[in-house]
Amino acid sequence: MANIAITGAARGIGLELVRQYAANGDRVFALCRTPSEALNAVAAASGGKVTIHDLDVGSDESVKAGAASTGTDNIDVLLNVAGVTGPTEPELELGSSDWAAWQDALNIMVMGPLRVMQAFLPRMQAGAKVINFSSQLAASTWPYGGYYAYVAAKAGLNRVMRSAALDLKDRGIIIGLVHPGWVQTDMGGPDAEITTVESAIGIRKVTADWTIERSGDFLKWNGETHPW
Repeated sequence: MANIAITGAARGIGLELVRQYAANGDRVFALCRTPSEALNAVAAASGGKVTIHDLDVGSDESVKAGAASTGTDNIDVLLNVAGVTGPTEPELELGSSDWAAWQDALNIMVMGPLRVMQAFLPRMQAGAKVINFSSQLAASTWPYGGYYAYVAAKAGLNRVMRSAALDLKDRGIIIGLVHPGWVQTDMGGPDAEITTVESAIGIRKVTADWTIERSGDFLKWNGETHPW
């Protein structure tokens, strides 16, 4: 049994990861701003394997309190899933950006994962893993425009966590960046290529297989290396 902490656990891929890890017999700390009915149901049916903890990745105070509420046991895997879309219309970005929305995107998706990692890092031993949800939109190979704040945040996340991978390698802590696929969620839409179940199965396997030699790499949900 492993101890798994998951942000953005109330819905989408985060919720499905909670389900799958709990079904595997792992102890899951489900971290979210507002629990959903679905998450409450998963926790209630888990026999105590899933507990829900208030945690807003955009708030230093909330992250510290939320992490503290999970106790003192070692954390084996931290999955930084929480994210926001941000502004999406290129014609607006090229004319008059919503800077408050930009700040929110950067706070949630760049500073947020670092905040959460910092809060749990004292409870991580050699072999522990921090897997961060990035996106194919973060790569210079992405052939489309738009999503300015989102791509900036995800590209920033990649570079921040690659630095963390270098700085934590001597401690044996593994840092990963993963593109979860184009997934049928509120963010991905109903026409996306894969389901949350497929994405979560892939991410769990990629996470389990991640080695210290590949710490800081950017992978796809199916284990392939993502060009960056």
